[in-house]
This record gives sequence, C-alpha cells and structure tokens, in this order.
Amino acid sequence: MDPLRAQQLAAELEVDMMADMYNRMTQACHRKCVPPHYKDAELSKGESVCLDRCVAKYLEVHERMGKKLTELSMQDEELLKRMQQGTGTA
Repeated sequence: MDPLRAQQLAAELEVDMMADMYNRMTQACHRKCVPPHYKDAELSKGESVCLDRCVAKYLEVHERMGKKLTELSMQDEELLKRMQQGTGTA
C-alpha cells in the first residue's frame, strides 16, 4: 500500500473513532444527566453542570486511554525490534 493511501485510511479511521467517541459520550451523558421526560424546553442549572462535568470526565478518560495505548504500542514496537535484532532478522 502506498504511503498516501495509508495516510488517508488512517485519517478516515481517526474521524470514525472520534465520531464514535462523540456519539457514546453524548448518549452516556444525556442518559446520566437529563431525565427521560422533559419538563422544560431549556436545561436546568443542575443538568447543565452535570453535562459539563460528564463531558469533561469522558474526555479526560479518553485522553488518558489514548496516551496509555500509545505507550503500550511503543513498548510492543520496541520489544519486536529487540526480538528481531536477537534473531538476526530485520
């Protein structure tokens, strides 16, 4: 696969993953913070605060997980390189 096509696929995958994360966050925070039967057209102060906190926590956890997965991936790549060097294959 040529590098340009690989880059395009990676960009498409990232967009899909971000859209999925946004949809999951929206559903989870809505379910947690907004009652199923609306009483008012506008969000109450409590609902707004709950949504703000929920989104902030969701994004923080998403960022932490991304960093951890990147760290683990780098460790795997390093281990693979060491194993290849030890067997004399590249």
